[in-house]
Amino acid sequence: MKKMFKGLLITMLAGSLLAGCGNNAGNTGSTNEGASSGGEAKSVKLKMFIAQPRFKEHYDKYIADFVAKEKAEKNIDVTVQLEMPTADNAAQILKTRLASNDAPDIFALHAINEIPSYYKAGYLEDLSDQPFVGKLLESVKPSVTTTDGKVVALPLETLSWGYLYNKKIFADLGLTPPTTLTEMKAVVEKLKANNVTPFVLSYKEAWIPQLVLPLAAGAIINTTNPDFIERMNKDEGSFTEMKSMFDIFDLINANGTEKATEVGGDDGAAAFAAGKGAMWLQGPWYAETILKSNPDLDFGVAPLPINDDPKATLINLSASTSLAVSKTTKNKEVALDFMNYVLDDTASNGFFQALKFNPLATVHTYESYPWVNDATAYVKEGKSYQDPAIPQAVKDEVGKGLQAYYAGQISQDDVLKALDKSWASYNKVNK
Repeated sequence: MKKMFKGLLITMLAGSLLAGCGNNAGNTGSTNEGASSGGEAKSVKLKMFIAQPRFKEHYDKYIADFVAKEKAEKNIDVTVQLEMPTADNAAQILKTRLASNDAPDIFALHAINEIPSYYKAGYLEDLSDQPFVGKLLESVKPSVTTTDGKVVALPLETLSWGYLYNKKIFADLGLTPPTTLTEMKAVVEKLKANNVTPFVLSYKEAWIPQLVLPLAAGAIINTTNPDFIERMNKDEGSFTEMKSMFDIFDLINANGTEKATEVGGDDGAAAFAAGKGAMWLQGPWYAETILKSNPDLDFGVAPLPINDDPKATLINLSASTSLAVSKTTKNKEVALDFMNYVLDDTASNGFFQALKFNPLATVHTYESYPWVNDATAYVKEGKSYQDPAIPQAVKDEVGKGLQAYYAGQISQDDVLKALDKSWASYNKVNK
């Protein structure tokens, strides 16, 4: 499902994945709309926009295999331009492209937070009749299905998350994941007494500190405030009702590694892999990066305590990164071919496993990872909730706000007021 900094946009051509004539490489549409009688190949330039730059190597390889398949089976020369911005920049860049009729053929979006508004705006192609739809697990399909029953995206990541913890450190000190905020404070004190930094902090990218919001909101909504989302959508609620999220956020910040605003996700993963902190406010989507730094690290997933009600200590269930096809694509045939290749009966197993993503289709036969099993155990005990439907614009705002709050530039009340204003602005546009 969490990157703020004014970084340069990472634009990558997918390994010069050309399988066609060089004089057609700059064409955004297709040429030679069908193979000629002489067998001349059709050339297509496919633009993809996926905000997961840490997975570039895996996407490059999978795209190259797809290009070869299209050439062999359909005599189509496909050139893929893969743009991979950071998550902090991606949403705004994509919205600008879509609004200016410069949409990528295929683009990634967040299933829960973005599909409703993108579908309402008319940006998403209806994929309901595509072969991949029949392969999706029934538990996953609703996350990419609109209220009128259309499947408009292909899920890549399904998530069961809370925070990550170093199992060896916990075991060596006789610790278990805490079930209340008071217990978390005790864990923190024991870690410090044994010269272990409790938390890795990595707030350079705004989407990371904002993770505390869906965790806190999900816990509170599912215990004491069930109609919060509904009332916010009617301009009848306020984030002052979520102010208790600062209790856990302040505890984390007071007991973490230094220079958090200078540390991004990849550096945070390396620090966690090296044992520089026992816990990390992060999800298992960073598993591949963590294990690349330390293949032997034994880490787990646990629900984050928000308050002293153990019933509020819950795992967040979510479908995040998903792929959609632009309604305006001029390369619909090839775009749909790629979408179906993502859940190819054989090739997708290796792709999803390499990315450390959860199995989400009937064709996925690889075993779940240990950290997935950790989270699943909580889910089976009823200790989970569906990711709250908080607008992406609000999540972006809380990320920036919490960065500024961590730096001592604004107060808790300033953050909450900004969130109320952001949701109200969202309502004006989406009513």
